[in-house]
This record gives sequence, structure tokens and C-alpha cells, in this order.
Amino acid sequence: MKVYTKYSTQKLPISLEKAWDFLSDPKNLKTITPDYMGFEIISGANKKMHPGQIIQYKVTPVLNIPCTWITEITHVIENQFFVDEQRFGPYAFWHHKHFLKEIPGGIEMEDQIDYKLPLGILGQLVHPILVKPKLDEIFNYRSNKLIELFGHYTTH
Repeated sequence: MKVYTKYSTQKLPISLEKAWDFLSDPKNLKTITPDYMGFEIISGANKKMHPGQIIQYKVTPVLNIPCTWITEITHVIENQFFVDEQRFGPYAFWHHKHFLKEIPGGIEMEDQIDYKLPLGILGQLVHPILVKPKLDEIFNYRSNKLIELFGHYTTH
């Protein structure tokens, strides 16, 4: 069983509160997801993020094949971190930790995603040619969109 890990960090020139308000609101996921993925929240995003929250999405991640993705918010410490875990969806396992911390002149956000693909060896074979590049593309899009929304972080 192969479990993969993706790390991502980004600095933004905004307050911790502003970053938390934006990033912890599931409704903002659509804003930071590429349009071609057809991201749509079906249910569960009408309340402030909390442990036990179930959010249902429709998404078209690859080959224009739509799928339902259901996640549970399992941990939340306001202005510090939250965790979402896939309950049903395209992955055999998905555990995504989002961390925020204040730094001089802004915040640093860090993501760690541990995930496993379905289909055993076949899933492992498509990982480097399909899944990993797609995740990299999605996170690059998110990074660029956050810069567009909040500006470039510069050290002082």
C-alpha cells in the first residue's frame, strides 16, 4: 500500500484573521479551484467550519468524469489549523491538514496532504503521469489565485 504526501507552503501579506476567514470558509473553495474542474458545493457549507461538518461537492478532476466528493472536517482550532478527510470520493484515502501562522508582514499557510489512490498497482502507475501533475496544477492555480486576491508577500 503506497501512501503519498504532498506539501505546500505559501506566504500572504494579510492578517491571520483575514486568512482564516477566507480559507476556513468552504464556499471559497470554488474561488481557488480551476474552473475546468466544475467544482460545485452541493451541501454542508452553510455554517461556520466545525468538527464533524460534512461537505458534499461535485467535481470533475480528470478526463471530464464528474464525481461526488464528500469530506468531513475532523479538527478545527480557530486561526491555527483544520483538517478535512475524504469520506467518499476519488481517493482510497485523503487526509488534508491546513496550518496557518503569523509571520512578520503576513501569514504562512502550510498544507500537508496524505493520500492513497484506488486500484492498487494501477493507481501507483498513473500517479506520476496523471495524479501528481494534476495536484501540482491545482495547488499552483490556488497559489496564483491567492496572490491575485491578496497580493504578493514581500519580506521587510
